[in-house]
Amino acid sequence: MELTTFWFIVIAFLWVGYLFLEGFDLGVGMLMKLFARDERERRVLLNTIGPVWDGNEVWLITAGAMTFAAFPFWYAALFSALYLPLTLVLLGLIFRAVSIEYRGKRDNDRWRNRWDWAMALGSFVSAFGVGAALALTSTGLPLNENGDRVGGAFAWLTPWAVLGGLAVVGFALVHACAFLMLKTDGEIRARARRAVVRWLPVGVLPLAVWAIGVQFTSGELMSLIPLAVAVVALVVAWVMAYRGREALSFAALGAFLLFGAVSIFAAMYPVVLPSSLDAAWNLTIENASSSPYTLKVMTWVSVFGLPVVLLYQGWTYWVFRKRVTAESIPAVHKVKVQ
Repeated sequence: MELTTFWFIVIAFLWVGYLFLEGFDLGVGMLMKLFARDERERRVLLNTIGPVWDGNEVWLITAGAMTFAAFPFWYAALFSALYLPLTLVLLGLIFRAVSIEYRGKRDNDRWRNRWDWAMALGSFVSAFGVGAALALTSTGLPLNENGDRVGGAFAWLTPWAVLGGLAVVGFALVHACAFLMLKTDGEIRARARRAVVRWLPVGVLPLAVWAIGVQFTSGELMSLIPLAVAVVALVVAWVMAYRGREALSFAALGAFLLFGAVSIFAAMYPVVLPSSLDAAWNLTIENASSSPYTLKVMTWVSVFGLPVVLLYQGWTYWVFRKRVTAESIPAVHKVKVQ
């Protein structure tokens, strides 16, 4: 296998890992205002992601860094063309992080409400921005022969970008409800299961339309096979949720994301960023990659580094695998300042 192909697969894997882990993370953030009914339930939701949310965001940083190192022209064209939406993604992630740390610093309903809104809106903006960026990566940007964006600051705002944004937002909400089925108990668990059964087809519809649309524009037989598997996995996820098989439903929803993403990346290959102006200006794994020596060094580093990251994060989830219930949340206590 060529190293350029290997690194295309690695970067695709990192993005899928990010969407899977940060997907339910961002979804729980949005559900702080859409799902939780009182302060105790909001604290339950927050505690389900408390030990893992910052580790999940590492996947985004790693995906961006690996793209920069392995395919610098892809990175340069994409990030410069999407400067505005990616800045909003960064601000959304900052607001999320600050809200998690600050909402409990004062025993005041208005204080907590403001930070809950910051978390919900920050999660929405982050999910939408990442989805828009990935959709444009698979469908194209107005790039000239030098890989520079043609048009104004909003040239990226196309129907594909909106569809991709809605796809990640919708999947994150459904994925978060499936995650809450596994991580909570009692009324929240039952309500999360009902939400998955009711809203799963609607939540994943934009992602399904995105995957199918890419097949029409650049797909082949080999990219249609994982798409068919994704559809089967989606049906299994809904059936398992309906039957109360929560772990299987969550796993099947993850399989839907995995095979749906595989179908999109397979349809793209070997293009990493299409030009909507002229196919001759497409960025591919060949003309956008680093030197063979750089890719070789990166490969050796990744062979040792990626397994360590996977083992560490797997260990984290294993340690914090138990369910969180409303009864396990202690009462709010006040600290007297002398």
